[in-house]
Amino acid sequence: MKTPTTESQESGVESHLTENSEIRNPKSQMLIALAGNPNAGKTTLFNALTGLKQKVANYPGVTVERKEGFWKAGENAARLIDLPGLYSLDVTSMDEQIAHDVLTGKIGNLPKPDAVIAVVDATNLERNLYLVTQILEFKIPVVVALTMVDLAEKQSLEIDTAKLSELLQIPVIAVKAGQKHGIEELAEKTFEAAQSDKIPHLPWLTEAEFLESDEDIHLSLSDDAAANRKIFARYNFISDVYQESVNALETTERGVSEKIDSVLTHKFFGLVILVAVLLLVFQTIFSWAELPMNLLESGFGALGELAKAVLPEGILADLVIDGIIAGVGGILVFLPQILLLFLFISILEDTGYMSRAAFLLDKLMSKVGLHGKAFLPLMSSFACAIPGIMAARTIENPRDRLATIMIAPFMSCSARLPVYTLMIATFFAGQTVFGFISVGAVLMLAMYALGIFTAVIAAFVLKRTLLKSPPPPFVMELPPYRLPNLRTVFQNMFTRAWLFVKRAGTVILTISIILWALAYFPRTNTEMFVPPDANASAEEIQKAKEDFQQSEQLRNSYAGKLGHLIEPVITPLGFDWKIGIALISSFAAREVLVSTLSIIYNVGKDANEESETLTQAIRDEKRDDGTPVWTPLTALTLMVFFVLAMQCMSTIAIVRRETNSWAWTLFMVGYMTALAYFAAFVTYQVGRMLGF
Repeated sequence: MKTPTTESQESGVESHLTENSEIRNPKSQMLIALAGNPNAGKTTLFNALTGLKQKVANYPGVTVERKEGFWKAGENAARLIDLPGLYSLDVTSMDEQIAHDVLTGKIGNLPKPDAVIAVVDATNLERNLYLVTQILEFKIPVVVALTMVDLAEKQSLEIDTAKLSELLQIPVIAVKAGQKHGIEELAEKTFEAAQSDKIPHLPWLTEAEFLESDEDIHLSLSDDAAANRKIFARYNFISDVYQESVNALETTERGVSEKIDSVLTHKFFGLVILVAVLLLVFQTIFSWAELPMNLLESGFGALGELAKAVLPEGILADLVIDGIIAGVGGILVFLPQILLLFLFISILEDTGYMSRAAFLLDKLMSKVGLHGKAFLPLMSSFACAIPGIMAARTIENPRDRLATIMIAPFMSCSARLPVYTLMIATFFAGQTVFGFISVGAVLMLAMYALGIFTAVIAAFVLKRTLLKSPPPPFVMELPPYRLPNLRTVFQNMFTRAWLFVKRAGTVILTISIILWALAYFPRTNTEMFVPPDANASAEEIQKAKEDFQQSEQLRNSYAGKLGHLIEPVITPLGFDWKIGIALISSFAAREVLVSTLSIIYNVGKDANEESETLTQAIRDEKRDDGTPVWTPLTALTLMVFFVLAMQCMSTIAIVRRETNSWAWTLFMVGYMTALAYFAAFVTYQVGRMLGF
């Protein structure tokens, strides 16, 4: 538990006791804030109250994610804002600053909330009450939503909610969000509190004043000592409340949890289980996603054929078929895998296993000098580096925070998944290890492991050179094991998937059109075509002419010239100028590489049924001397390059904002690109030496 240590931190909260003139939110548009400790069930309650009427955006002026929803209960309605999970309001991190500013009405277009629902975990009541007492000091009506009551009962914790409400002087409602238990009563008490001006007496402040009432004693106290008096008084109050409202009996439930943890957090077996879990996740992603991916691919193929039949030949038809349908379709075909990835991440988080994984890896992280809190930002980076980098704000030490930011992009985010999948599907599909383990799942796990290993090495070097500082101790809560709430899991999955689709419909659509234009212009005269075989049929000659025209057009286009410009640099990696175009375009967003290859290889335009898919087009691609451009070794080299390279313009922008330094941003781009090139060079050249 965090505690304030300076007068400035305490006075920042205490000053709000005298601010009675702040403008409250109009009652016709109530604003209710949802606050609570991490793992207290806040997200589940938020989803239960708002349903599908919610949106995700950023707080104005900062990159912290803001989740807001519409709550309708009978004749009452309100905007419900989900504050970041936090243990206190001492303003030692960005999340705490955001929560503090929301509660004081200092965030952009958000007024001061009409009421706060404090989500309190019944199994950790004493610790959770610290945040509740701090919120009460803001003179905002508070209603406690007591969660995990059933788990508390299993631990033989008998909580007298009526007594707890009496002592806190605020409503306390036991809720089970998944079963909608207590939701109606919570709504009634919350809207009732929001429309009243009743503020409870805060006895711990009176106690603190009493301790300092003697003038001689007060004058002898330092500022820190005065602040500590208040802390001491608050803890006394919390302890008294807990003792009077909770009856704790002997229980064996905690022993069962400890027995499970003795295996899952074992320094050897725990890591083995973690690897097995990850392997199972990737194996399942590949097997379950195959059918819907094939259906999507067929659907976009049919859409392209329809557009070809409806639209007259010309620039517009080429733009729609080769630019829009081929470009965006090449990305959306991977949506089933993205959905499954977020499904498993949500399940692992909801069951409590993700925290165990954090505990396991913290031992390794501390050895390389990383702060223990770095695990959560790094885990978030597996979905996307952007929220992962923003999550590093919870790390107080600037050097530890910067070290975490510098290695976060090594975590294989979901944007890399389409690249990995394309290469694996093209060259390693159907292959197994030991007769039952998919080679694709093994390679996928290897790519994730390579990113983690490189991040560890980079952190080790950075923390002993440029960012040298001793890592502080790490304290992490291991939440109780629980069954995942399916509604929360699926809601999180579809929210993240929708953000992916929106990106495909905006950023990737724009990039696809730009890439199409670069490959389409300037138009090239291809009248010099000579049939390769005079005895060929008219159909074969027409096919050869189309291939010649497409090849010459791309070679002499703006994109082709750019690819030829960098070809000498990437040739040692086994890449040709067309792959060079894809590498350049993927700087805008990693997954754009797939849509770029779709455009370059004319996947949307080819009428041959066997080569309609991008995988077949990649296999068929030849160099001028007739040798294949792509081989399994080339595919593996490209995957290695993408694991380590900084191929994401959005991430670079976020790093610049979070570090407030172009020097550190360019350093990150430079060292990651150098590492990616070196690793890809070694992979390809050693592979060739070994005969692959």
